[in-house]
Amino acid sequence: MANRHTIILMQTSPNRATRTFMDYESITQAMDGICALYERKLKELNPAVRNLSYDITDLYNFIDGLADMSALVYDSSMHAYLPHDRQWIKQRTFQHLKKLAH
Repeated sequence: MANRHTIILMQTSPNRATRTFMDYESITQAMDGICALYERKLKELNPAVRNLSYDITDLYNFIDGLADMSALVYDSSMHAYLPHDRQWIKQRTFQHLKKLAH
């Protein structure tokens, strides 16, 4: 399940010009990418802080604060990309971070 090409579609503000995508070789890499995106945003907002920390609620607030975010995950049995919503992304990032913590 984890090694499935994943495209993250996002829009950072109501302005349609902020639409973009990021693609990854796996769901795991996509979740890493979302966390890294949030961590870069934290560093932008707190340039003087050397060691930033956050909890899952902070990450969820970041995801919810975007105008839009969804995922397309390749399903080889169907030869198609299956869409997933923001809630699915939040569940997967939580599972991913929980795995990293152990």
